Amino acid sequence: MLLLQAATGASGAGYINLLFIGSMFLIMYLFMIRPQQKKQREQANFGKNLSKNDEVVTNSGMLGRISKIEDDVITLEVGTKVYVRVLRNAISKELTDAVYGAGKKPQVVTTTEE
Repeated sequence: MLLLQAATGASGAGYINLLFIGSMFLIMYLFMIRPQQKKQREQANFGKNLSKNDEVVTNSGMLGRISKIEDDVITLEVGTKVYVRVLRNAISKELTDAVYGAGKKPQVVTTTEE
């Protein structure tokens, strides 16, 4: 009889342990995995919606304006008549938003040299 009571008590603690471990996985999913998936989706949509004359920043921190888009290769104008070709996935949404502001178009400033 004593052995039966000990076994019953242990299984109750087992359910609590399972519930605790399950809740830890749920919390990890909600605070780590789900936000990362959302960020990846936003980056993919940003890459698909790039268009000519957009001001962007590459992952390495290079600033430029898109001058040509060919499939996965984008040509950036980084200076006056200076062009750099980069892959589409090398353009960072996070850095572009940080430099130019989220949802804002940059002001184009032109200067004339005398």
